[in-house]
Amino acid sequence: MDSFAFIIHPINPKQDVKRKFPFLGKILNEPLINFFSLFFPPIYLSEIQNITSESTGKTIKGWFIACPLTAKRMVELPEWIVYHKIVQTGRMAQRLGADILGLGAFTSVVGDGGITVANRLDIPVTTGNSYTIATAIQALRKAAKLMNIDIGKATAAVVGATGSIGQVCAELLAEEVSQLILIGRNESNLQDLYSKMNDGASAQLSISTDLNTLQKADLIITVTSALHAIVHPEHIRAGSVICDVSRPRDVSKAIASSRDDVLVIDGGVIDVPGPVEFNFDFGFPAGEAYACMAETFALTLEERFESYSLGKQIDIHKVKEISAIAEKHGFRLSGFRSFERPISEEQIKNIRKNANRD
Repeated sequence: MDSFAFIIHPINPKQDVKRKFPFLGKILNEPLINFFSLFFPPIYLSEIQNITSESTGKTIKGWFIACPLTAKRMVELPEWIVYHKIVQTGRMAQRLGADILGLGAFTSVVGDGGITVANRLDIPVTTGNSYTIATAIQALRKAAKLMNIDIGKATAAVVGATGSIGQVCAELLAEEVSQLILIGRNESNLQDLYSKMNDGASAQLSISTDLNTLQKADLIITVTSALHAIVHPEHIRAGSVICDVSRPRDVSKAIASSRDDVLVIDGGVIDVPGPVEFNFDFGFPAGEAYACMAETFALTLEERFESYSLGKQIDIHKVKEISAIAEKHGFRLSGFRSFERPISEEQIKNIRKNANRD
């Protein structure tokens, strides 16, 4: 049976450690978890069963394995130490017999975006970024329609536009919206991206390093690698849609409690085909997974055992290709979730009403 492995790691240290080690998660505070994460070995979490293609009937299996480093440690430690830990975890995948390895969360963005990890392993590697991009755009289109936003006349913004995911999200949105704001920390990098995109974009482009510029946007995708929330209630205007692809989240929970006129959706949440059993609680309902995970699953079903989404430059053609592969096998965008809770049609109706978009 064809198989895969997928690496996860602690994003919310206490909560995530508690999922596997309840006692440790209870007694250790976050600074201690961050400290000890350097000394833990890779951790086997579970076997994943019964992912089944709708088109071929093929069934695959896989494994969740954990790199012990927290997000904070991945940012702080020298790259060679982080690479060593991720490669150690990848070698566990090889011993389990995986045909392909998926990198989750910060393991996919550290350093050169998976290239070094792939070069040090004997199995292909993917970050899942191509399908993450595809589903973020799908979710934004769907949410725009539900909020009565005409995407062709809308102003959109990409926060983290110069990153590997942000650049391709920006390129795709530039084909659909009226105006597009590219937002990032480095003005020089933003200017380079603007110059690269401006000739071919149908949208009117602008750049900004100021998050207050989001007040001009109807539609927002945020895809940074920040450790803490950067988008706050005062940054956004009534009636807007925000698709938060980042983990840890870019969007502050204060928006959920103080802005009942804004729709915040979690990016990249996918229904997995077949009676899948993950045998590990990573915070989602049964049968749902992140898009980065789903890319690994879909490539396995398609028997595409190759390093797919790697590096800081994602191929837009691969975004469209993996979307078609996933659709073929039965992967679908899940119902909307916001801060890990489902959003009902009634809630969206109330947001639309509060924003005067009815």
